[in-house]
Amino acid sequence: MNPIRPRSLAALALAFAALLGACASAPSGISPSQAAALVNAPDRSPGDRVNDERRKPVEMLAFIGVRPGMTALDVSAGRGYTTELIARAVGPTGKVYGQRPPPRENAAAPAQPEGQAAPAPAQASAVPVMPTLAERVRTITNITAVQRPFEDPVPPEVAAGALDLVTLMFNYHDFGHMGVDRTRTNAALFKALKRGGIYVIADHSGRPGTGISESGTLHRIEEAFVKQEVEAAGFRLVEVGNFMRNPADPRDRNTPVPAMPKDEFVLKFVKP
Repeated sequence: MNPIRPRSLAALALAFAALLGACASAPSGISPSQAAALVNAPDRSPGDRVNDERRKPVEMLAFIGVRPGMTALDVSAGRGYTTELIARAVGPTGKVYGQRPPPRENAAAPAQPEGQAAPAPAQASAVPVMPTLAERVRTITNITAVQRPFEDPVPPEVAAGALDLVTLMFNYHDFGHMGVDRTRTNAALFKALKRGGIYVIADHSGRPGTGISESGTLHRIEEAFVKQEVEAAGFRLVEVGNFMRNPADPRDRNTPVPAMPKDEFVLKFVKP
């Protein structure tokens, strides 16, 4: 057997060092089994468990790529359903900011809080209500609630390039009928994320060609429209989640008829 020459040993060492560097620069998120353990934690609220039935949190957490120690921002946090799940996933060494806009005078109440299924009137009293974001902050110590406008959603204590993750769950479409300057929003999030930082948007699918025009009526948005706007801010689309798709949804109503799950998309962007 021929001995390994010193030059070959050096090449092997360089290759191994490169492999280690690649692993360190691209850490993986929690596994589906780890996500399932978080979702099945016995101290989660009954309201959140009802919401789990349509939100597929195990698949969502695994798709996002969240991992312990991250600093994250949940934009348009609503009652904090996603905020708490992310907080559990990043663990005690991580931190999550749940952003909500300051209250607007004479603003109409949203038809449905973020992440809350709309029950039939006869069943409304039987459906447990999710905790508020303020209630979650009191029990989950690594959550901080912030009131910031959507055009400037990042809290000042998070320096530029300090965030690992941003999530925006089922509310990007609302920015249309609310008159939010989405260019400013996406620019602020791009600035706040680290290089390689993740930006995940999930929303209700609109029909081709509708853009954001049906945001205030059907509460839907065209997937291609979201991709175009976010990529224009400098982000790069790296993965599309298909686990909330429903091709049978005609996408012509807010709530499909006949009753069925809405067709929904999940997009993962990265700051290059």
